[in-house]
Amino acid sequence: MVAATDPFSTWLTQAHIHEHRLTPDQRGALLAAFHFRHSRGNDSYTTRLLTHFLLHCGSGLKVAQLARLAGVSRPTASRQQGMSSKQAVQQAHHRSDGRPYGKLLPRYAGPIIEFLLAHPKATRTQLLDFIDRTFGVRVSRIALYKFLKKFGIDRVATTSAAPASAVPNVPSVPTAPTDPVDADPVPARHAGTLATLTSAPAPAPPFSSDTRSMRVPS
Repeated sequence: MVAATDPFSTWLTQAHIHEHRLTPDQRGALLAAFHFRHSRGNDSYTTRLLTHFLLHCGSGLKVAQLARLAGVSRPTASRQQGMSSKQAVQQAHHRSDGRPYGKLLPRYAGPIIEFLLAHPKATRTQLLDFIDRTFGVRVSRIALYKFLKKFGIDRVATTSAAPASAVPNVPSVPTAPTDPVDADPVPARHAGTLATLTSAPAPAPPFSSDTRSMRVPS
């Protein structure tokens, strides 16, 4: 009578596991998993953590039996069997982020544009967190991408994220002096050279009376 009304025994029976065939270590591990399930609930995080524990606790049970205990399919349990603890948590978090819990409304476009202009280097995750904090809406990345493209906000994000170095540096063009009479035609650093060239005698032109017209006497 106790076995028929015991929730733990019922849980094992639904998974096609015979309780009387379990070793003391197996029974202790499954009993701990049972209490964890009933204390934490049936959400996706709890299910993934429970599956990861059952697959790596060394119970010696088959993967199909552990999958039935955790309430997941046999292929899902097989995929999680090769994951590390970090990967299991990351997969649960990624699944939660990708699940839409709300809808983006057109009136959200204005605050989103202001956020992108104020934070040009913001990532999609930071933008999703801003939407969650501001409007209490959690959406997927695909829904955010379609919303940005629909209202042309993706172009705003691309423009605001462009680096300042992308703008070409146009050299300044020197302006001509307004009064050519007041302008100094010769820079001061060339004044001495110009004076020397002016005072030096000019060379005699060829075939003049002061020079020989032939290199050797005739």
